[in-house]
Amino acid sequence: MTAAIRLIRALRVFAVIFLSYLWQMSWARLWPKRYDRSATWKKVNRRNARRMYNGFVRLRGVYIKLGQILSVMGTFLPREYTEELEGLQDDVPPQPYKKIKATFVKSFGKEPHEVFTTFNEEPIAAASLGQVHEARNAAGDRLAVKILYPNVATIIKVDLKVLGWALAVYKNFVPIQQISRVHDQLADMLQRETDLANEAKMIDRMTANFATDADVLFPKVYLQWSSPTVMTMTFMDGVKITKKDALRKLELDPYDVATKLTKVFYKQLFIDRFFHADPHPGNFFVQKGPEGQVRIVVLDLGSATELNDHLADGMFDILQGLMTRKDDLVVQGINTMGFVDPRGDRELLERTVRKYFEKLLNLNITDFGKIDTAAAAQQLADPDMKREELRELMKSIAYPEGWFYVERAAVIMFGLQATIAPKMNGIQVGFPYITQFIMERNAKRLADAAAAAKIEATGRLSLSAIKEAAAADAASTTTSEAGAKPGDTKEEALLN
Repeated sequence: MTAAIRLIRALRVFAVIFLSYLWQMSWARLWPKRYDRSATWKKVNRRNARRMYNGFVRLRGVYIKLGQILSVMGTFLPREYTEELEGLQDDVPPQPYKKIKATFVKSFGKEPHEVFTTFNEEPIAAASLGQVHEARNAAGDRLAVKILYPNVATIIKVDLKVLGWALAVYKNFVPIQQISRVHDQLADMLQRETDLANEAKMIDRMTANFATDADVLFPKVYLQWSSPTVMTMTFMDGVKITKKDALRKLELDPYDVATKLTKVFYKQLFIDRFFHADPHPGNFFVQKGPEGQVRIVVLDLGSATELNDHLADGMFDILQGLMTRKDDLVVQGINTMGFVDPRGDRELLERTVRKYFEKLLNLNITDFGKIDTAAAAQQLADPDMKREELRELMKSIAYPEGWFYVERAAVIMFGLQATIAPKMNGIQVGFPYITQFIMERNAKRLADAAAAAKIEATGRLSLSAIKEAAAADAASTTTSEAGAKPGDTKEEALLN
């Protein structure tokens, strides 16, 4: 599919969705009692979400990745979209070997069969941007060769331009301030994921972070046969983390697997502040250790990212607020993270946060795999809020820089944990890491406050010293003038 045809097809998908909403809005204004109802809008959302899903499947590439991202963005999208797009989290059909071979030859000037003693032309895994093939080198090492699809950079450029236009239109229906950051951060993520040299660096960094934990494994990259579009690494054995029957054959308890996975994620997010931003089931394998313990194999670290300072500080305030049941700290944390737009109705947003916080504390969840999202949403909803207030509230919400990665990772991880061990309390498992995070952030704040106080005190001392020097200067001048004889100066002669 050429870039031009791809552009036309993509524009058609978004144009049909846009016209559908335009039509619905027109009828809602003409006949509000019948068409401007929640149930009607839900039907429109569901129909358009299915259109989007089918369009993304046909377009493949970046749109598959976008669909995966949108499927976990429940904060800013109607639930109908997240439910329909969930299907894109599964594996996608592979590309023909001929296309993959072209990428390899362009990188090394040789075909895969000329480099490796064996190379399986059938991929062992396929994703939105590339696929993985099994191979062996002359030493007999079992390898996994990850290869990007050809012309992926050009396709991404075209697709991002279309998505930028679509987002500009979408802002008219969901008036969230700074939502363009979704586009910016998607572009950033795609740039990382299409640079396999970057992924090799991320693997090295994450491996170093878990150097003391023998039960968290990462592949080793073979730099000789790696480039920005090809990455050769050790083949990592294991069973897919969601295959409970396979786990039982290994005599591993799914709850032990979920516990280990949760600890890995909490360490990444709260202690290392460098985390896996795409933790879907296909990126984790499980092995049985020599003592029967769970071992987690972590793959696909191209989008691994750091936790920004403003997000860390805000999360610190929110966690403290939840633990101490202080809504002031929660509001402060949301503001610190960057969710409050300065142009919006701050008072309305804060009032809503306090109301939701009070209801949230009363939620009792025992089985995380059987959460009735509709019932939970009903409990948290504010029936007294009018449509105008809701729209004003949406205008008051900003999309913080860096939140794209945190939200994506947390939502996927929460869903994965609930799939493996439905009744496991992930917060309880991760509490030691949260506690350490809070202690470290608190120590940092105290240190920053002490440093600021010292600078202020030094400034006061310096000002005091300047004043004392000026006073001494003035006294010296007065003494000199008092000791001078009349007529010693021209000024005195003029006065006389």
